Amino acid sequence: MRATFAALLAAALLPAAAIAQSYPAKPVTFVVPFPAGGGTDIAARVVANKLTAKWGQSVVVENKAGAAGIVGTDFVAKAKPDGYTLLIANVGIPSINPVLYAKLPYNPDTAFAPITEICELPFVLMATPSFAANTPKELVALAKAQPDKVTFASSGSGGSPHLTAEIFQQATGTRMMHVPYKGGGPAMTDLMAGHVNLLFASILEGSGHIKAGKLKALAVTSPKRSPALPDVPTLAEAGISGAESGSWVALMAPAGTPQAIVDKIVADVKEVVADPGVTAQLVSQGATPQSSTPAQLQALVDADKARYGKVIREKGLKAD
Repeated sequence: MRATFAALLAAALLPAAAIAQSYPAKPVTFVVPFPAGGGTDIAARVVANKLTAKWGQSVVVENKAGAAGIVGTDFVAKAKPDGYTLLIANVGIPSINPVLYAKLPYNPDTAFAPITEICELPFVLMATPSFAANTPKELVALAKAQPDKVTFASSGSGGSPHLTAEIFQQATGTRMMHVPYKGGGPAMTDLMAGHVNLLFASILEGSGHIKAGKLKALAVTSPKRSPALPDVPTLAEAGISGAESGSWVALMAPAGTPQAIVDKIVADVKEVVADPGVTAQLVSQGATPQSSTPAQLQALVDADKARYGKVIREKGLKAD
C-alpha cells in the first residue's frame, strides 16, 4: 500500500518537475501597467535584461498604462496562467488601488499569485532648480506662508507619490496643491519643464536628473541616506518626523499559475537580484535590491494596504 502511494506521489510530481525544467520555452512578457520612464519601468527592465540572458528566452517589457495601473493589471489578471504573462507591480497595484477604488474589473484578493519582490524604492523630494526653497524646513515655511500656492506633481491621484506628499503635509501642517499626471514619467517631464514646483518620486527615476543638475533634491524619505544620493539628507535629518514613505517593485502572476513555475521564477529572480552587476545598477540609481518569498511579498502587500488605506480614509481621497 505504501509503495503504491509513493509511486502515485512520484507520478504526480513528475509533471510539475517537467514544467519547471522546461520553463520558459518561449518569450516571457513583463507587463508594466505604467508609462515608460518611471521607477517601476526602470527596475523591470534591469531585471528583464538579466533574465533574458539567464533563460535564453526574451523577457519583453510591455507598458500598458492607464487608470492608475488598472488597465495593465486587468490585462494580466485575464491572461492565461502559464507563467508567460507576468505583472510588474508597485505598492499602488495591490496595496493602494483596492482601497482607493470602490470597484475594480478584477478581484484584487483572488486575481493574482504573489511571486517575489525585486527591489525597494525609497523616494526623494525634488524641486526645480529655481524653486525658492532649498531644504524641507524652507519648504514648510514657504508652504505655510502661501497655502495651496506651492504645487506638487504625482504619478496619479492616490498613487504612492501622491500619498507620500499627503503624509508629508500631515506631518508638517502644510497645504500644497496637487497636480496629478498619468504616470511617473510625464510628472517628471513637467517638473523639469518648470510647470510644477515639486515631486516625490523614487530615487531610481530621479537620481539621474539630480546628478545632471536638472533638478535639486531636498531630502530622501527613507530612514537612511541613499548610496545613490549620499549628500542628500533624510527627512528626519532635516527635522521632519513622521513622514517616511516609499514604494517597491515586485512580480505577480495570474492566479492559477503552476506552483512549480512560480517557484522557479522566485529562485531565478533571487539569483538575478543578487548578481553584483544588477545590484550595482539598481543601487547606483537609488533602488535597494530585495528578493522575497511569495509569503513575504503577501505580508508586505497587506502591511502597506493597512498603512496607506488609513491615509486614504483619513484624507477622504478618491480616485479621479
